[in-house]
Amino acid sequence: MRVLLVKLSSLGDVVHTLPAAMDMHERMAGVTIDWVIEPAFAPLLKLCPAVSRIIPCAMRQWRRQWWTHETRQAWQAFRTELQAEAYDAIIDVQGLTKSAWVSRTARLKDKGLRFAMANRTEGSGYEAPTRWVADVLINCPWHSHAVDRARHVCSRTMGYAPWKVPHTSLRCTPHADVLPRTVALAHGSSRADKAWPLAHWQAVVHALQAQGFQIALPHANDAELQVAQAVVRECAGAVVWPRCDLVELTQRLAACEGVIGVDSGVSHIAVALGLPHVQIYNFDTAWRTGPVGCAWQQSVFALPTPSTEAVLTSWASCFSAAWLKRR
Repeated sequence: MRVLLVKLSSLGDVVHTLPAAMDMHERMAGVTIDWVIEPAFAPLLKLCPAVSRIIPCAMRQWRRQWWTHETRQAWQAFRTELQAEAYDAIIDVQGLTKSAWVSRTARLKDKGLRFAMANRTEGSGYEAPTRWVADVLINCPWHSHAVDRARHVCSRTMGYAPWKVPHTSLRCTPHADVLPRTVALAHGSSRADKAWPLAHWQAVVHALQAQGFQIALPHANDAELQVAQAVVRECAGAVVWPRCDLVELTQRLAACEGVIGVDSGVSHIAVALGLPHVQIYNFDTAWRTGPVGCAWQQSVFALPTPSTEAVLTSWASCFSAAWLKRR
């Protein structure tokens, strides 16, 4: 059986869908899973053993420049690549106009069907074309965690019982340049209101260094680099990782003892790697996107922001649970 998953973006949403792909891969003998995704996130899927064929779709760029000759050529090339295979099932796990468009463009086998969510869930977007395109709609519980929702849609589509256990859905060789006993601090986010105060990061670094940990700070842009450098100036011995692609970043994270970070794609990658992880929330949305299901991954929420003491207490609990798991 050949299945196409349509989940174009964003990074966190893509990572939240990986357990559903892993469920399908492990529960259905002989299934082949292809995935349509934005090019920026496509390299990450190379590290998921469930995914066979990755089909990049630069929808964001095309929507900005839809009138150009280059966009028309790129769309035609994408359409040719997408339709190179016919599918037994096409599953739209995004529920937006852009994903419905891709689902409709993809090619079905004679008895194949298109599946999608029947409704919006709490805190998540949903657009009407999703319903118009699908042959079969899957009703989703209103109060759904992002991981559970994707698992629910895929399991109902393919006819197996949904799993609740966490999946290590990204697998890679750890990067050789990462020092032993390194904890990575995922301080960056695409939203400024998800940030944690600089003084809090510095306090956490000092506390972890006193416990014998090395500290590393990744960054994805100049603004994040400035924050990382400000931490390092006050915390001798902490290092700023070089800016790198998603694959190298994931390999570097995989070499770490664990990760502490704000609600971001990098933090969600840490969860998918199965690392000890604390995820920091300034909003009461951890129930929807935060780590769940295991003692070595926890979220911390408070208004206006969690304290350093709360984060360090959670880290101690996560690290201890991971140590007991490895014994």
